[in-house]
Amino acid sequence: MENHIRIIGILWIVLGALGLTFALMVFGILFGVSYIPDIGYEASVILRSVGGGVGTFVAIFAVPKIIGGIWLMKKQEWARILVLLLAFLNLINFPFGTALGVYSIVILFKPEAVKLFRTER
Repeated sequence: MENHIRIIGILWIVLGALGLTFALMVFGILFGVSYIPDIGYEASVILRSVGGGVGTFVAIFAVPKIIGGIWLMKKQEWARILVLLLAFLNLINFPFGTALGVYSIVILFKPEAVKLFRTER
């Protein structure tokens, strides 16, 4: 059971890191394109706003995945609840979010896992 929990933690950290990478790429690309000469003032403002907004939005959802994955491997009960919440929210992210969400839900709701998190302090 501990191996499954460690794998789930690592996978959530990887998914969160990929989300942060995507956020930085979107921000960097759109912000960089806004500096093309002769693009126009309005277009550069829109590109910077969209890049900053989308990058921030994706980063806000990526950071809890990393935090939950790290603390899940340290067997904290609140991290188990956070990862379960993230797993339910990630079920719509087909295919990887769905697979990780189902795997996390199945493992973390098992009585052995619940007992492991309650006894480890």
